[in-house]
Amino acid sequence: MAHCIAPDLIGFGQSGKPDIEYRFADHIRYLDAFLDHAGISSAFVIAQDWGTALAFHLGARRPQFIRGLAFMEFIRPMPEWNDFHPAQIETFQKFRTPGVGEEMILQGNAFVEGILPAATVRKLSEEEMSVYRAPFPTPESRRPTWRFPNELPIAGEPADVYATVEQAHRVLAQSSYPKLLFAGNPGALISPAFAESFAKGLKNCRLVQLSSGLHYLQEDHPDVIGANIKEWLIEQNELRLA
Repeated sequence: MAHCIAPDLIGFGQSGKPDIEYRFADHIRYLDAFLDHAGISSAFVIAQDWGTALAFHLGARRPQFIRGLAFMEFIRPMPEWNDFHPAQIETFQKFRTPGVGEEMILQGNAFVEGILPAATVRKLSEEEMSVYRAPFPTPESRRPTWRFPNELPIAGEPADVYATVEQAHRVLAQSSYPKLLFAGNPGALISPAFAESFAKGLKNCRLVQLSSGLHYLQEDHPDVIGANIKEWLIEQNELRLA
């Protein structure tokens, strides 16, 4: 018997919106508090986007915590802006421009109304969009969605996040726990070719190339991703019992 727990990051979903900066370090702090309060000492972790950065960092700090990691469209230190998704460089540079980014995201809700549908292959229904909009009805409530693009470790900035993610990736490369990497085609943060090269550089990593997909792979391929994770978890359990 197992439990599936899907926590909302602080400031997202149905979690609270305290008056904090919503920096990566804040998310680490709140995630740690949640895990400690829930008494979770080890788990198979499934992560996408900033969830991967949290997972990599968690694995670096608590080597025995992660029993296995399934992940996709992951955060990595990007030495140059050209390492970012070419079609989105200009937009994300604007997000990181003081005054401009706040206007676009806090006032215009650009992340939910623009980035989300543009980075999903299928068309999200109005009912689905309403669920995504619900946590962010006001400019102030959108501050967490403004902060994350400003935290992306690109060209050495922000320096603290860049160093933290860089160190987490070094530990990830040495880790031996089982890994399952999903890659979309063409992908957004992660191309099929980059995913193949990255998986080869990890220990005990299996790569699943999806037929299509940009950034929100879980929206375009929920059944395929779910089926592969289920099969992978069963396999890991059998190996443990063997």
